[in-house]
Amino acid sequence: MELFEALNTRRSIRKFTDEPVADGDLRAVLEAAMMAPSAGNAQPWQFVVIRDRDTLAKVTTINPYAAMAPKSPVSVLVCGDLSLEKFAGYWVQDCSAAIQNLLLAAHGSGLGAVWTGIYPMQDRVDGFRQLLGLPEHVVPLGLVVLGHPNQHMKSEPRFREDRIHRDRWEA
Repeated sequence: MELFEALNTRRSIRKFTDEPVADGDLRAVLEAAMMAPSAGNAQPWQFVVIRDRDTLAKVTTINPYAAMAPKSPVSVLVCGDLSLEKFAGYWVQDCSAAIQNLLLAAHGSGLGAVWTGIYPMQDRVDGFRQLLGLPEHVVPLGLVVLGHPNQHMKSEPRFREDRIHRDRWEA
């Protein structure tokens, strides 16, 4: 898929078929995620791949916006590893870039995905830490629910000239 086509047509997918995501496809999207830029090239991310049905069912008790997780074949928890940071606090931006790469790679591979937020909601952070046994220096940022799409979202342009300020803020 051409780059601008991918950027302009990717949408959050919340309905999936029962078809499993092949290990090779999963690896490809994780490789793309790890190609994201990061402050000082620290690459402070960790990924937890969740395929276990019982675990995916428990996700909804932690994050109500991840209700589609139990009906997906796989989810990827993207975490910041504070022990890998070179510049404190930039892990959020670094891991967000990794998630965006993962979403675009999934779309370009014919998969569907949705980013569900965890951090900075402390109850969600604590819930995922407990559910998945994360160490204290690993902070869950977002859960990407992934699978073969069972819905087709229409793509609408979102460009807004009024959101662009040139040289300085002008109302």
